[in-house]
Amino acid sequence: MTSNALIIDGYVDEPACLGVAPYISPYIREVAGVLSRHGYSPGYVTIDQVRADPALVAGHRRGDVVIMIAGLTVPGAYIGGKPATLTEVRQLGTLLRGPKTAIGGPIAFGYAPGGGRKAVRQAIAGFDATLSGSPAVALDAWLSGGEPVGAADYSLTDPWSVAGAGIIARHPAFPYVMCELETAIGCSRATVGGCSFCTEPFYGLPRYRSIEGIAEEVAALRAAGARHFRLGRQPDLLAYQSSGGEFPVPRPDVLGELFSAVRENAPDLATLHIDNINPGTIARHEDAARAALAEIVAGHTPGDTAAFGMETADPAVVAANNLKAMPDDVFRAIEVVNDIGAKRTGGIPELLPGLNFIVGLAGETPASFDANEAFLRRVLDAGLLVRRVNIRQVMPFEGTAAYEENTLGAHDARFRAFKEWARTQFDEPMLRRVFPAGTVLRDVIIEIPGKPSFGRQMGSYPILVGIPLELRVGTVLDAVVVDWGMRSVTALPCPVEVNTLPVAALRWLPGVGKKRAATIAARRPFRSLEEFREIAGETGIEGVMKF
Repeated sequence: MTSNALIIDGYVDEPACLGVAPYISPYIREVAGVLSRHGYSPGYVTIDQVRADPALVAGHRRGDVVIMIAGLTVPGAYIGGKPATLTEVRQLGTLLRGPKTAIGGPIAFGYAPGGGRKAVRQAIAGFDATLSGSPAVALDAWLSGGEPVGAADYSLTDPWSVAGAGIIARHPAFPYVMCELETAIGCSRATVGGCSFCTEPFYGLPRYRSIEGIAEEVAALRAAGARHFRLGRQPDLLAYQSSGGEFPVPRPDVLGELFSAVRENAPDLATLHIDNINPGTIARHEDAARAALAEIVAGHTPGDTAAFGMETADPAVVAANNLKAMPDDVFRAIEVVNDIGAKRTGGIPELLPGLNFIVGLAGETPASFDANEAFLRRVLDAGLLVRRVNIRQVMPFEGTAAYEENTLGAHDARFRAFKEWARTQFDEPMLRRVFPAGTVLRDVIIEIPGKPSFGRQMGSYPILVGIPLELRVGTVLDAVVVDWGMRSVTALPCPVEVNTLPVAALRWLPGVGKKRAATIAARRPFRSLEEFREIAGETGIEGVMKF
């Protein structure tokens, strides 16, 4: 490295912030801006790059600065990257002795190796400082000779986010990098404790970022080559710039201005998605929420997901954990989002809800899982669309109510059975409903090579796409859906060139199978669709075939 400062991206995942590749968190860009303002030329590497080549972090001299951002408070299953483990963080701290080193991000709240275990707050050996609070504000204070502590302050971080925007070009996935945009920090329910398991109340009541600050950062990111954005760093986008109580009334006009500002400053953007939506906000303020959701659909790009923190369908567990919404509230919110967002553009639903379940909360019993299954059956029976269902075990952090009161490990067998039921009985039929055969998925980026190769689109919770061909990592192609799994779809390159596809891929044409695929291969080349139909019959995807 030639830079005298280095940022190591260990990846972050919080209730209101995702920074696992191909996402890059706001923390990284703000820290890059701080380093630039202090006269450093920041370098950047991901933990995945360090694993592949530890020499990337070696060779730093005394006086150099190395900052690591890491930590998970809502761990999940990741494809684009693997977050840093505590062991790796400690190894890096030891390896980097000599330079000035600091670590920040949600790892300051504690660490657990996965869901279902308590996170333990502890000093991170080997680093000179732990950045407490806002990593960028704390870093600025530390580099200025003070303590490494600082609360979020947009008057400081907005300029830093602009100054650090260029760091995205160093990301190994660039230009296919999703820039997580912060709109707010903190929880409107912080005064009543928030949800029992959540770390967002640690940041206090909401502080909202200005539209001007967001727009300036978008302009800087766009100038640096960004084309993919998510308004994702917030606990409830519907509450943006609202005030008053636990469930602020949405302001559709303000959301319209926000999306317009993003588009004006990145007119050639390819993706503009969202993340968290509080179903309790929709249930309590339905008319305003409908208008706000309509503004989102008018301003975003299709294929979007509104993540609902449902957590459980057991009313007793909702009450015991101070959760946001009762099951009927969540169901109504699903209906409302479907009303506004289930329309299709280019074959893809505009905006669908995603459901998050958490297992191990206080008050949970075997009957809680029965209630969860009944709720999902109700959604299916009602003909509604849901983009995805996440099911995870709680990871309690010190300072949350769930740290003291939980049911960790009490219902492991029932948890596994519920998860299997959801994957087989809900996910697969729902995927058929959301992505029917013939759906064309544009710009799928291959992330896992092999046969099949797997890729995803840029977006919020993009569907995993299996393609029965050997493709290189980084290949970008359109694909047409031909089959479904529990958490993925099978697709063929679009247009479907039936005269050149390998037999192993031909068998995935709807209604074809192995035997007919061999017959099709033997009769090639076909000069017309009519000739092909004589052998293959109707597949339902003839509109995307090429002869």
